[in-house]
Amino acid sequence: MGKTVTYAHWALAPYCIGIKLRALRTQKRLTLARLAAETGLSTALLSKLETDRMIPTLPTLATISRVYGVGMGYFFAEPARHTLSITRKAHLQGLGRGPEMVKFIPLNPAGEGARIFAQMIEFPAGGVLSDTDPLPKMSGLVYVLEGRLQLDAGGMQEVLEAGDCAYMESEMRLSWSAAGKQRCRVLAVMPGATARTEG
Repeated sequence: MGKTVTYAHWALAPYCIGIKLRALRTQKRLTLARLAAETGLSTALLSKLETDRMIPTLPTLATISRVYGVGMGYFFAEPARHTLSITRKAHLQGLGRGPEMVKFIPLNPAGEGARIFAQMIEFPAGGVLSDTDPLPKMSGLVYVLEGRLQLDAGGMQEVLEAGDCAYMESEMRLSWSAAGKQRCRVLAVMPGATARTEG
């Protein structure tokens, strides 16, 4: 039979108090026994607090905070920003087929305020992304997932194999293409403000 989750455990879960307690102890290079000696609390209690098997009372947390030199706000500060975006493999596979053209598959929302934009770019055999396409000038990271990618910029050519990665900051017009006779898939991660998607 599973452990019953109380309202207090549910309400405090986003604050990750146990993880923060353990991280502080690790940073201070203290053992549980040493922390117990410093706080007057038992090692069993401290272990339960770090593994979220017990919720600390405010006086207990205040005692531990004093040893670590942090305020109570350290444990209860609300995150200023939190975004989680998941793209499932099945969705990527469904979008990755179709007419023989370069495809852009966004991996996170590119809305206003997004700091980065990640997308998978799929080139069919011989597919080219040139200076008229969405990524002519860029700053970002490109990782080749499958196939071979040819980068052309200012008369220089580089071919990246699967597993190769390139970081670019360029105002030159870039041409990207699938090298060879196989499709090429790349992961491109760029600053959010410079990203554009197919459309």
